[in-house]
Amino acid sequence: MRVDEAKHKKRNKKKKRYIFRFSILVVLVGAITYALIQNYNKDKDIHEEGDQAPNFELTQVSENHDDAGEPLRLSDLEGKGVMLNFWATYCEPCEREMPYMEDLYPEYEDDIEIVAVSLDTSELVINRFINKYDLTFPVVHDTNSEVMDLYNISPLPSTIFIDADGKIVDKVNGELSLDTLEEHFKEIQPK
Repeated sequence: MRVDEAKHKKRNKKKKRYIFRFSILVVLVGAITYALIQNYNKDKDIHEEGDQAPNFELTQVSENHDDAGEPLRLSDLEGKGVMLNFWATYCEPCEREMPYMEDLYPEYEDDIEIVAVSLDTSELVINRFINKYDLTFPVVHDTNSEVMDLYNISPLPSTIFIDADGKIVDKVNGELSLDTLEEHFKEIQPK
């Protein structure tokens, strides 16, 4: 009888091991399925050319401007072309393209709004940068990178060009030259 008991215990151990392994396999398959579904749904939220630009609200920064501390909403700029430029003070290409933006702004400001979205952590460094280049266009602070995530921005600088109807016309990753910038302005300028 002892031999039968030993065989029975051995079978029970094997059965428990099988159930345990099967349970782990089910949990792993479930976790992988969940991750794939989440990534698939996240990818659907990426906004591309031709899509309506998602609205946002950020606070304007600049101790030298009257609008400092005021909210800026994309929806408030309806009827104008919009250039959303994502940048940071530590980004050398960002620093090189800012003077081009400032050069063109007075010429196009009636039809196109430049909105510089800073991803810096401190308003102090943003204000120093604004003063250094005497920037006159709106600069907003994306403190939690919400708008950066909303537009799926990477790397810096990255620029989104939006027409007067609120549709994304183009997304440029990387530094813009003066000529390229002006070409894009002509694309989004209301007719």
